[in-house]
Amino acid sequence: MKRKNGKISNAVIRRLPRYRRYLRELQKQGVEKISSNDFSELIGYTASQIRQDLNNFGDFGQQGYGYSVDGLYEEVSKILGLDHDYKMVLVGAGNLGQAISKYAMSIIDQGFQLCAAFDIKPELAGKKVEGITIYPYEELESYVSENQIDIGIICVNKGNAQEVADKLYSAGARGIWNFALVDLVVPEQVALESVHLADTLHSLAYHMNDIRRKSSGAEGKKK
Repeated sequence: MKRKNGKISNAVIRRLPRYRRYLRELQKQGVEKISSNDFSELIGYTASQIRQDLNNFGDFGQQGYGYSVDGLYEEVSKILGLDHDYKMVLVGAGNLGQAISKYAMSIIDQGFQLCAAFDIKPELAGKKVEGITIYPYEELESYVSENQIDIGIICVNKGNAQEVADKLYSAGARGIWNFALVDLVVPEQVALESVHLADTLHSLAYHMNDIRRKSSGAEGKKK
């Protein structure tokens, strides 16, 4: 599969998992093919947007037929790199880390395997979280290197997050899923995805207030 265009925008990339998720639901329902218009009504993007997004990666639809659900699901999975497995470690086994580890174990069937957890607190060493052993933080680099870990999940405080990211990279991890409240600096060889939960809450507050403003404006016009 070759990209038609060089650089793909983040907006397109962030829509791809949604396409895949809806295609999976269609598979479960036994749907074999779907037009871009029908897919548009289902997913909430315009048919033109869907075609433009997918055309960045190839020609997947057939005029007069639409998209093969199985075929498109497979292609989108390949685009996202989900045609092979990833080994992960969790750094920071506190409340947030335990919640994230529980979620990570729920997506193991999607090719993401949580192999171990690490924490700086000595009293946690040897204990388990979601069946995964917690190791001393000092063993992080050797474990990542010896077990060829792909992704490190960072759930530590912001003061220690950059150090953790540096250790993960130096040990061979090439993907970081960051939940620390700080923007990390990583080499270009490392893929970084930061999840700042407070940012999403702030966005929610904006949209709530935007709806309130529009509602107030509409009420004012009625008067």
